Amino acid sequence: MTDLIERKPPRINRFVFYGSSALIIAISLWAIISPTGAESALGTAVGWVSQGLGWYYFVAATVFLGFVVFLAVSRYGKIKLGPQHAKPDFGMFSWAAMLFAAGIGIDLLFFSVSGPVSHYLAPPEGAPETVEAARQAVVWTMFHYGVTGWAMYALMGMALGYFAFRHRLPLSIRSALYPVIGKRIHGRAGDTAELAAVIGTIFGIAVSLGIGVVQLNYGLKFLFGIPEGLGAQIGLIALAVVMATISAVTGVDKGIKRLSQANVLLALLLMLYVLIFQNPVRLLNRLVLNIGDYVSRFPAMTLNTFGWEQPTEWLNTWTLFFWAWWIAWAPFVGLFLARISRGRTIRQFVAATLVIPLLFTLCFLSIFGNSALAIVRGGNAEFGQTAMTTPQQGFYQLLAEYPGVTFSAGLATIVGLLFYVTSADSGALVMGNLTSRMPTEVNVDSAKWVRAYWALATGLLTLAMLLAGGVGALTKATIIMGLPFSFVMFAVMLGLYRALRVERHREDAIRTTLPASLSERVASLTNERTWRHRLGRVMSYPGRDAVTTFVDEVGRPALTEVADELRAQGSEASVEESTAEGLPRLELAVPHGDEETFRYHFRAHETGRPSFATKGSGRTYFRMDVYLTDGGQGYDVLGYTKDQLIGDILDQYERHLEFLRLHRSSLDGPAG
Repeated sequence: MTDLIERKPPRINRFVFYGSSALIIAISLWAIISPTGAESALGTAVGWVSQGLGWYYFVAATVFLGFVVFLAVSRYGKIKLGPQHAKPDFGMFSWAAMLFAAGIGIDLLFFSVSGPVSHYLAPPEGAPETVEAARQAVVWTMFHYGVTGWAMYALMGMALGYFAFRHRLPLSIRSALYPVIGKRIHGRAGDTAELAAVIGTIFGIAVSLGIGVVQLNYGLKFLFGIPEGLGAQIGLIALAVVMATISAVTGVDKGIKRLSQANVLLALLLMLYVLIFQNPVRLLNRLVLNIGDYVSRFPAMTLNTFGWEQPTEWLNTWTLFFWAWWIAWAPFVGLFLARISRGRTIRQFVAATLVIPLLFTLCFLSIFGNSALAIVRGGNAEFGQTAMTTPQQGFYQLLAEYPGVTFSAGLATIVGLLFYVTSADSGALVMGNLTSRMPTEVNVDSAKWVRAYWALATGLLTLAMLLAGGVGALTKATIIMGLPFSFVMFAVMLGLYRALRVERHREDAIRTTLPASLSERVASLTNERTWRHRLGRVMSYPGRDAVTTFVDEVGRPALTEVADELRAQGSEASVEESTAEGLPRLELAVPHGDEETFRYHFRAHETGRPSFATKGSGRTYFRMDVYLTDGGQGYDVLGYTKDQLIGDILDQYERHLEFLRLHRSSLDGPAG
């Protein structure tokens, strides 16, 4: 895979950029010119999808969850998102905080009150307005925001991170498809996958912006008397576009991280505010009950298609919409998760992605949902109808039940505004990257004007969908547009599994191959000169001069002799030498046609001298570490003799040949 590296700067992918632009602009203009016709057509299309493919969304969501859990608990779980020597870029606290905020948006405020109240007053099954309906109401909301959706983020995040960091491919959807379609990822097949990702992403972001517009519009009315209507909503959309454009010019990485962390802290403050003024003991009791219900009922809910009596409208409004929405956001959030998770193992990544955000959302939904249900069950029917029919009002009306509503409503509006702006901001970044041909450096983003363009396009689509039927139209469009990318996610899943099987074959090759030089090493232990030399090497902490001597007298001659012998036997072996920060690097490369190239690479680097060292001086010393195709191997060859180094090269080469044999055997299948 390393032979596929693109080292060119980002440039427009014409097929994806112009294809997605044409479709989005056409849909937007259609909705603006004929909103009634667009709303009717969306309703018809959603009816077809829900009746014909509703079951598919349930199955797809369950398979994605099962797959990521399987990878985490299997032997694949110890594989890193990056080379074996890679260390995490972020500490545990910072990483957890960013995971915490990654997939949380203003919709959490929107649905935390309206979801439980709606399910309580109009449940999908059973009698409404009962204790069981109240328990079921919060659990359904948790289910829609729960582990199933985060599994979709985890799938895309670990696939993008694995291929970008471990195989040095671009941080792009197409890279994850290499094991499935090979070099065609650079052609129309790869373009089509990213086109589907762009379409799904922009509709997913538009849903969040649409919800944010109506939520913030009512918040401004609640606080300042600004009337609800198209004028204020256009102003809010323009604000999102301007803020995203500013980020496109100034850079977004640190801003997105800091804003996301601020969002979470403020949301926690808001949650604690309601917890204190409602009834802390009662809410905590119900939180524990809700979590227990969620865990115990989850298996039955996961595949509950209501096959005998389907509440079609409820499914379209809730489960099908949420699964499509999670799918639409998967490339967007997955890319962010990948960028912050280099050096983590698959097991760490999956566990953290599934657990950390889930704990927060369960607490948030339980506290706000049960607080709203307490008001409804206390006899305030008007509040219940408001929360169900106009969700943007329900959240503020709940806050109005407690003291200091100006403070809490202002805090909620700030939280919503930050979520709103960061969704537009980071959405423009991701869509810019998806519509560009990216280099392998993951910290490089698309051109600034491309990001600004996608901020504007998202604003236009959001406005068009609001004109065509408000949040309901966005809901319907997401169910439709999320469908194509779900097929891409299955291909990504297959590609990741095939690549991880290759990793397994590499491990099997190491385990089953007996190094040819092993017997020579065992015999050498009886030789006094050899064992004394070995002991002296491990006890020494050499300086820079030792690096130069090793390269001249051992490293370069050993690699050259092996390459000469391989060429004499028909291989196209080569030796390359370079420097980095004034320190030498040497690499032996042996190509094998379409199979993976063997690379034995060692490089010098300076590191801290351990406190227990008894020989040498200074605070640092030099190592010559070995790297193979899958990254650093964690051992130092500085001080080896030429014969010892040649023996190590041949050991690794024999393992590589065995790996190629095992991999080819798995592809060819058993002999007939």
